[in-house]
Amino acid sequence: MTSKPSPPAAVLAGGGIALLALTLGLIQSSGFFSTEGVTGYRLPDHPVLMKNGYDWWWHNLVAVSRKDGSLRPFFIEYYVVNPKLAQSEPVFGKNGTNKPSYALLTAGSWGKDACKINNFYPISQFSADRNRMEVKIGDDNFANDTILYGAVSLSQEAAVAHPEYFSDAGFMSWSLHAEKVLSFNPGYGVSKGLRNLALFQMFWHVKGMRTRYSGTIMYNGEVFDVLPDKSYGYQDKNWGTEYTNPWIWLSTNKLVSRKTGEELQHSSLDCGGGNPVVAGIPLGVKLLVAFYYEGTLYEYNFSKLSAFVFPTITVTETEVKWHIVAYNFHSKIVLDFSAPKDTMIKIRYESPADGLIKHKNLWNTGYAKGTIELYKRTLFGWDAVDTLDGDMGGAEYGEY
Repeated sequence: MTSKPSPPAAVLAGGGIALLALTLGLIQSSGFFSTEGVTGYRLPDHPVLMKNGYDWWWHNLVAVSRKDGSLRPFFIEYYVVNPKLAQSEPVFGKNGTNKPSYALLTAGSWGKDACKINNFYPISQFSADRNRMEVKIGDDNFANDTILYGAVSLSQEAAVAHPEYFSDAGFMSWSLHAEKVLSFNPGYGVSKGLRNLALFQMFWHVKGMRTRYSGTIMYNGEVFDVLPDKSYGYQDKNWGTEYTNPWIWLSTNKLVSRKTGEELQHSSLDCGGGNPVVAGIPLGVKLLVAFYYEGTLYEYNFSKLSAFVFPTITVTETEVKWHIVAYNFHSKIVLDFSAPKDTMIKIRYESPADGLIKHKNLWNTGYAKGTIELYKRTLFGWDAVDTLDGDMGGAEYGEY
């Protein structure tokens, strides 16, 4: 028997590369890596999420007091957990007694008299669009990409009588328009294929990294005006089956260049991360850093092997500090921010899996302040591009 000669290794390699390219092309054309519709309601992507998952749309912004002209940061969140476990009334976790199932509208402010007001609704009073950001909770609370309105209120008596609400007493209403100026897409982690497989424990997407809000807010009897150029707004969404631990977030849109002395209108900083868990495997502490400098994006994404990010978070008796260094082949960024604890609140979420509030010290603020140093790589090292002063930033840190 005469055997056929084996093809040269180069031919085999070429064929393998061609096959790989064809496979990736087919995957790409199938929409596996598409991020279209990511801002919509994501729990229906996988049956597991409907019974063991949460989804939320978060907004924070700055408003001007009509009384004295001072700036004050506010937040609004539209949230839902375990919709397939719905009952006629909200089901509270109660420290692990139940798997929670409810819609939650929460809003409030940071500062010396900070408060976070939670209003709970049964799932029957929640609706959301899968293909775009459009969510409604109750009869009069709505948000999409351009409009937000609603109100939360809770009496002191109800807050004391119902610890399962884990809420402060107070009142806040809002009527706002939004214009999303800058966005950040974390990449394949929020692609259609990975979303449908529900491989990540916690997903994150930032449609409104810099958002111009306008309108009015009423907060505990005081009126605030929201002005587009002074709103320094931010909007993102998270969804998944559990909350990351540790939990790291830092963002600011109130930025002044030390090079020009001017406040920058097309710049934005956003950092987010923790210990991502993929298919049940923890990856260790990882962080995504995105920085727009007058329209140019500098990205430091741990999923790209060319980027390296080193976060150091310090919690003292009086403040929380974020020190982050990130670099890639082309640029480097150094972040130093802090916020006093007496302006912060502790965010609490019930775990979809068991109803426990695991993050008991999840520090959250709208008063982060600090500096951003940006450098570009040259043949001889790093050349400074600019140093920026950041203020009125959103930030968060917690670990258990």
